[in-house]
Amino acid sequence: MPVHNEDIAAVFDEIADLLEIEGDNPFRVRAYRNGARTLRGLGRDIRTLVERGEDITRLPGIGKNLATKIHEILETGRCRTLEKLRKQLPADLVDLLHLPGLGPKRVHALYHELDIHTLEQLLRAARDGLVRHLPGFGPKTEARILEAIQAHADTTKRFKLVVAAQYAEPLVEYLRSIDGVKQVEVAGSYRRARETVGDLDILATARNGRRVIERFVAYDEVESVLSRGSTRATVILRSGLQVDLRVVPQKSYGAALYYFTGSRAHNIAVRRIAQKRGLKINEYGAFRGDQRIAGATEEEMFAAVGLPWIPPELRENRGEIEAARAGLLPKLVETGDLRGDLHAHTKASDGHESLRSMAKAARDRGLEYLAITDHSKRLTVAHGLDSKRLLAQLEAIDEFNEGDHGITLLKGIEVDILEDGSLDLPDRVLEKLDIVIGAVHSRFELSRAKQTRRILRAMDNPNFTLLAHPTGRLIDRRDPYDVDMTRIIRHARERHCYLELNAHPERLDLLDTHCQLAREEGVLVSINSDAHSISDFDNLRFGVGQARRGWLEKKDVLNTRKLPALRRLLAATR
Repeated sequence: MPVHNEDIAAVFDEIADLLEIEGDNPFRVRAYRNGARTLRGLGRDIRTLVERGEDITRLPGIGKNLATKIHEILETGRCRTLEKLRKQLPADLVDLLHLPGLGPKRVHALYHELDIHTLEQLLRAARDGLVRHLPGFGPKTEARILEAIQAHADTTKRFKLVVAAQYAEPLVEYLRSIDGVKQVEVAGSYRRARETVGDLDILATARNGRRVIERFVAYDEVESVLSRGSTRATVILRSGLQVDLRVVPQKSYGAALYYFTGSRAHNIAVRRIAQKRGLKINEYGAFRGDQRIAGATEEEMFAAVGLPWIPPELRENRGEIEAARAGLLPKLVETGDLRGDLHAHTKASDGHESLRSMAKAARDRGLEYLAITDHSKRLTVAHGLDSKRLLAQLEAIDEFNEGDHGITLLKGIEVDILEDGSLDLPDRVLEKLDIVIGAVHSRFELSRAKQTRRILRAMDNPNFTLLAHPTGRLIDRRDPYDVDMTRIIRHARERHCYLELNAHPERLDLLDTHCQLAREEGVLVSINSDAHSISDFDNLRFGVGQARRGWLEKKDVLNTRKLPALRRLLAATR
């Protein structure tokens, strides 16, 4: 059966979790986590690289040990190291790691001190007041654990967009290869570029629907078939992702695509417009009585209710219908509009490639400029740059730019915003840079007032250019820190500085609603990869999807400018 990057990354993550619960060597744990991170951000299918005979140990974080395990998983679908660890620990112990705030170290304490193996045992221990007495816990942590267990019980599994894409894209190609299939499209929240996806809704047109359904349920990755008919089937993939396939007639394809793309709130609002016009709309078309008046295309469906076509990313009933009526729909930014990337790391800090390798990779993807923005010294875990090392890097950038490489490097830094709002490097050094990206990497627990004040003060530094990953969230792993984003965005407008939309699929930070507010306030947003390896540039497409959900046009995005115009905008922040 096909094995995807996410499948191997999940194996490495589980090995790291189990090793950490056992109290194993932290360097060994970190090696597996780094390997998982590399696979998730690779942007290419690791299986294809192996089949081509490429040396995967050249990938960042993939040494001989992990490479051997990757080959083992690809060839057998198993990993003996993981199987051995699972036998050594209770089977349900890993479930505890799915609760927010319970990392491997805390699970280690719960297991070894209270002999807790399951969520049910943890629930009882927390209710009995036993958890609070463990070192590093306390009453507040115990209360949060109770809340997290309840929330965990109330939610269904969702997949990050980048993970869903690993399963959706090869499945769509498989369906398109079936004889007689004309169109295949993934609808639902996936098409709307939501940051997480609950399931996949796939629509197809074909001469023989039954043949398509039979091929679909026979797909290698199908774990179980929930239902099967002549034109519709529902399956569960081995990853746990549910997929619904509907084969629809050509005359209803546009109606079905519109209907199953959603969102529900958007569809309800449009249905009310249709009702006022004496129409009924559903997945089969738009009808006046028994007469079908539209259905073959989405454009027909929207025209039937007096609206222009609305891009899928906007269909959340957040003003898009009113904008469509008024002829004010934005012309959304596209990946091809990006001329550069203003946030990238090299092996000078925690990146995995040289300055020249990163420049070449960005150029090969059609970018005209790239800002080198390694971490500053405060982030010791990332081997951050002090003033001396940064000044040496600036000389290397000057030397690179003297050659003809087809791309220009900009001098930058991702400088830590300290707790008091000061920046981690002196102004006499920062003023030599083209771009200064400020970032919060510590003290996420500060109160809303203190966190906001901290960032506002940093933005007031005359060298400050751009606020990186403004809320600090990691999807499904770390909640955003508590900060007044409305004040931050309005202060950026007053201060004439900019905000980042971090395109890394684990972040997608700014939120779409904050992008929309930035647009309304006239604050430019930079869609950046935060690349730590050459494959990370491929994640820019996810940032563009988030920007489109936030109504951003080409003119609203800082790095759609040509280099001379960009330089003027960067200089204007000083």
